[in-house]
Amino acid sequence: MTDVWHFLFDQGWALSLLKGSAVTIGLGVLGMCVGLVVALPMAIIRWREVTLLAPLVEGYTMLVRSIPGLLIIYLIFFGSVEAVDAIGAFFGFQAALRSAYAFLMGMLAISIISSAYSVEVLRGALQSIPEGLIEASKALGMPRHGIYLRVVLPLMVRGALAGINNVWQLTIKDTSLVSVVGLGELMRTAALAAGISRSPLVFYLIAGAVFLLITWASQRLFVVCERHLNRGFLEAR
Repeated sequence: MTDVWHFLFDQGWALSLLKGSAVTIGLGVLGMCVGLVVALPMAIIRWREVTLLAPLVEGYTMLVRSIPGLLIIYLIFFGSVEAVDAIGAFFGFQAALRSAYAFLMGMLAISIISSAYSVEVLRGALQSIPEGLIEASKALGMPRHGIYLRVVLPLMVRGALAGINNVWQLTIKDTSLVSVVGLGELMRTAALAAGISRSPLVFYLIAGAVFLLITWASQRLFVVCERHLNRGFLEAR
């Protein structure tokens, strides 16, 4: 215990791990949010089987889900260095873009991975909506955007919440893969601390405990959201 206290507080690794945890959570939340925004229109395209576009979306989801997440991160990170550097130089914020490059590309890779899984989750939720509800909404004279916002979207969120929870759990764990490109998230910080202190077991156990805490807290949050969305439905059974 004395050695653990020395490593965490005397050497300052506790603060570094806390900062790494914040980067991990931020990376996961942003990647998940962007992934959902991208996935929603693609899920609608697959749900409505839009000509030409639906096969493209299906091919995208199959391709991304077939490739290891680590390979996607490598392709995004090393395949865009020159292009991003040129854009930064053109607009005059090259230094700022370089400093944020690892985080931005990591978030992009996580977004791509999460969106591919979210498309299928949202599509399944959309297909579970009774077509009669949509026809009834049309019969009442509701405009198309009103049907999607007031009928389709709430029912889709309720039906997709459990699947979104699973995608989130995968996403937050996939953030550890971004450590290979040097981003100072939780696993990268734990690896550095383990190497410098020569106590890998201590810091990897701490990293595992932090991931466990994050997933437990998020699981409780999803349970609360699910209870809220199920109000009225449970009473009607």
